[in-house]
Amino acid sequence: MISMRLARHGAKKRPYYYIVVADARAPRDGKYLEKVGTYNPMLPREHESRVKFVEERVKYWIGVGAQPTDRVARMLAAAKLGPTYEERKTPKKSAPRAKAQERMKQEAAAAAKAAEAAAAPASAE
Repeated sequence: MISMRLARHGAKKRPYYYIVVADARAPRDGKYLEKVGTYNPMLPREHESRVKFVEERVKYWIGVGAQPTDRVARMLAAAKLGPTYEERKTPKKSAPRAKAQERMKQEAAAAAKAAEAAAAPASAE
């Protein structure tokens, strides 16, 4: 499987990324098939040199079936080179078990009764 992803370069605490097309099994900064762009996160968001692509090659690799990572897909969508990016849906947190849910309902009901009891004498005066 071929993926389009970021390969980190640059100095310590000064990241600079190549946007590369690589075999998915290759190491992150290892051998890649082709460099199709760059990304410099140190520049402001509105700077034109922050993200650069070689448009023809990006279109070619997407047409051949390269799968962009989430970050690269977001960049491609912003540059109008790829499909609109839909964020992954995070899985729902697991709900408490049945007994715990029952206990929580009882505690909520008891709290509501206590609030009503506290409000009743105050309104009677």
